[in-house]
Amino acid sequence: MSTIPHGGVLKDLVARDNGISHQLREEAQTLPDIVLTERQLCDLELIANGGFSPLEGFMTENDYKSVVNTLRLADGVLFPIPITLDVSGKEISRLSIVPGSRVALRDPRDEEALAIITVEDIYKPDRSREAVQVFGADDPAHPAVSYLRKRVHEFYVGGKIQAIQAPAHFDYVALRFTPAELRAHFQKLSWRKVVAFQTRNPMHRAHRELTVRAARQRQANVLIHPVVGLTKPGDVDHYTRVRVYEAIMAKYPNGMGHLALLPLAMRMAGPREAVWHAIIRKNFGATHFIVGRDHAGPGKNSKGKDFYGPYDAQDLVTKYRDELQIEMVPFQQMTYLPSADEYQPVDEVPKGVQTLDISGTELRRRLKTGAPIPDWFSYDAVVKTLRESYPPRNRQGFVLFLTGLPNSGKEKIAKALQVSLNEQGGRSVSVLLEDRNTQESADRAAFVAAELARAGAAVITAPFDTDDDSRQAAKDTILQSAGAGGNIFLIHVATPLEHCEKTDRKGIYAKARRGEITGFPGVNLEYEEPSCADLTVDMVSQSIPEIVHSIVLLLETNSLV
Repeated sequence: MSTIPHGGVLKDLVARDNGISHQLREEAQTLPDIVLTERQLCDLELIANGGFSPLEGFMTENDYKSVVNTLRLADGVLFPIPITLDVSGKEISRLSIVPGSRVALRDPRDEEALAIITVEDIYKPDRSREAVQVFGADDPAHPAVSYLRKRVHEFYVGGKIQAIQAPAHFDYVALRFTPAELRAHFQKLSWRKVVAFQTRNPMHRAHRELTVRAARQRQANVLIHPVVGLTKPGDVDHYTRVRVYEAIMAKYPNGMGHLALLPLAMRMAGPREAVWHAIIRKNFGATHFIVGRDHAGPGKNSKGKDFYGPYDAQDLVTKYRDELQIEMVPFQQMTYLPSADEYQPVDEVPKGVQTLDISGTELRRRLKTGAPIPDWFSYDAVVKTLRESYPPRNRQGFVLFLTGLPNSGKEKIAKALQVSLNEQGGRSVSVLLEDRNTQESADRAAFVAAELARAGAAVITAPFDTDDDSRQAAKDTILQSAGAGGNIFLIHVATPLEHCEKTDRKGIYAKARRGEITGFPGVNLEYEEPSCADLTVDMVSQSIPEIVHSIVLLLETNSLV
């Protein structure tokens, strides 16, 4: 298999010349700018360092349509996933962005200028077609379709970038390699054949046995190349996973394996994603790539069926084998044989021989309850790491998200809940109240809530929110970032508008009626009641103690108190 990058040339776009970098940085200070989303940040990093070669920027309309419809760029090169820069119409108008504009792209964490895009076109995508063609169905049960529908803005901006600098990372810096760096590392060690293993989950003994067997059969080395960008909401956080990967690397034969992190924002696009992953690993210098059963599958659709067939991903990678020029290694399901104290592929086990397995559901149950996890399944260091990050339910953090109209009583309920939970003890309790109607403040509140819940705190948040989209965005942030603390409950304080206005001692409703306050829910801004609240209460038919008690019962039902 060839180690030539996809498309022939590794597109390493980060400015190496300090003079050019300085000029671009100075120019960026004079330009309109776009603060990237977390997904756009991941995409930009892999465009800039060559991980997405042959891309040199975010896709223009011609490339986008061609990729959606044919899995190819407009010039015919295989590329299965659209890489797009979505921007709202309001932002385009505010920044006066037109074809030919140069726009600075900034890091959402510190607003450092990372690149300048020269805009080639601005276009409105057919999001329904994108969902059907790329993900197989326009079904909101698919996390990427939900993201597309609820988080992606209405316009895409296409154009090549000039990279100023790579995004700064402060975690696991020694494990972060660009494609050029990883290729140089393989060359230095004289690794001619490299089997890459894609994962977004913790690894256990079966994964180690699988990768060692794949490498030995091909007289190759192993690259453990886990995703540490956006994955599926609810996945184990990357800090825990990387500690697991570091522990398991010590179990590989000396010199066989190497661990490197991939800042990829997954789409969970199944077959297309498998082809995409193969292209990325080829760009990073791998010669072989393990493709799993239901590779990058998101689970069940809205009808309870799997989005993709178990071998659809392997079939599509096989179809494009000649163009990919990276050899696919089919994932072998490994099972433990207690009589031999070893793992073997399921299809090689003689009939009648006893085997042992622990499902993901059973593993989570054992972690939750503290039940033993046998050493034939995992390693002590791995189990210790998982138990530290995923304590029993009654020690996990959680978020109570209170939503309702202004003066619905949610602030009073929040403060009463704080007292009740402090009385119980066992974890710190934080209340986050937010009365500013901006996406920035909502994002910040969700981030803070996630970090507190990750640390095991009880978080009560009552943000200024008006619709299900903003609530889902907050929920996704918490699920993505809070690890074991990603327990979030939506409480709808459904106090009627008439009562909220009648008991308004501050006169804010009166000011809104006179037009002195704009964007006020219930008066001059629609408030969308939540469609899937975990609990609905109101201040007309219930007292605050009754409401607090019902919320505590909800927590007890979920074994959190």
